[in-house]
Amino acid sequence: MVDALGNPLRVVLGPSQQADYRRVADLLPAAKGADNVLTDKAYDTNAVLTCVVVFGAQVVILSKKNRLVQRLIDRNLYQNRNKVERFFSRLKPFRRLATLYDKTASSFLGMVHLVSALLWLR
Repeated sequence: MVDALGNPLRVVLGPSQQADYRRVADLLPAAKGADNVLTDKAYDTNAVLTCVVVFGAQVVILSKKNRLVQRLIDRNLYQNRNKVERFFSRLKPFRRLATLYDKTASSFLGMVHLVSALLWLR
């Protein structure tokens, strides 16, 4: 999860065989006071929508094509969702993260936290 400037707020690891949308409930508490939650289409599930509404934020998630009732969203606001992708691009120059040198999830997550702190200082 990143803020409006693309700075990391919270990083959560999950099993690689599990869909990312299942970790939304773990990420939302880090966004206290957020008015909007922006994600891509992959997060368009009823569980995620319920979590965001209970959290008290506006849902800015593009509807999947197979959803019966398509939501209207603010397209200008939705364009800001690429800030997460930019954050990942800022992680890639750190070779240890890009090549997955760490063998355990805890050491990998520790390195992500260290690099995230360094990115905040830039």
